[in-house]
Amino acid sequence: MPRAPGRAGANRPPVGYTPVMAEKREVARALLDRQRQTYAEEAGIRLADRPGPLYQLLVLTTLLSTRIRAGVALAAARELFAAGYRTPPAMEAASWQDRVDALGRGHYRRYDERTATMLGTGARLCLDRWRGDLRRLHREANGDPSVLRRLLIEFPGIGPTGADIFLREVQTVWPDVRPYADRRTLAGAERLGLPANPRGLSGLVGEGDFGRLASALVRVALGQENAGEVSRMAAAR
Repeated sequence: MPRAPGRAGANRPPVGYTPVMAEKREVARALLDRQRQTYAEEAGIRLADRPGPLYQLLVLTTLLSTRIRAGVALAAARELFAAGYRTPPAMEAASWQDRVDALGRGHYRRYDERTATMLGTGARLCLDRWRGDLRRLHREANGDPSVLRRLLIEFPGIGPTGADIFLREVQTVWPDVRPYADRRTLAGAERLGLPANPRGLSGLVGEGDFGRLASALVRVALGQENAGEVSRMAAAR
């Protein structure tokens, strides 16, 4: 008896589906279940494509770019924001000592004086070059990550690693940057047996989750998340 049209293959998995890919997706989901916040969110930044949150991400990037523990940088960022230094004018108007004191309250002491100076200089650059609005930087680069990196590196204290941090986090609100995965993201992916390339990783989660996945993989690379526990959690599902 002939089969009804469309019945053959009706229960087949989607094109490109493999058991291995399914396993990798479970690992990515397990990681996201364990790490629900990006670094920006943990610093108290409600990231959006608006001048204030984008500048706050720049501040966090400056703090994370030094050789200091991420937890200390996050605490220092929260102290700066709690003190009201959430915009370039507010950061520049604060005295150097006020910035040093806020950093100190976050235990950001080893680099506090130099970083306080860089934050003031960076705020002035943001005002002079971009009129306090990093969306202008985004538009000038036309969403090209290589151009964005070059423009970001002009800010004091932000080198190639800092530019990677900013782009990794900002891709949640600048979709044309996605999928962006820096070397630390890819190192974390390798530890979990996930694809060590941006396109491969992007196939494991929805577009809206890729920025969070990238941030979570950095935590794996830095030892802030246990790769073995993530894998066991995925296998137990």
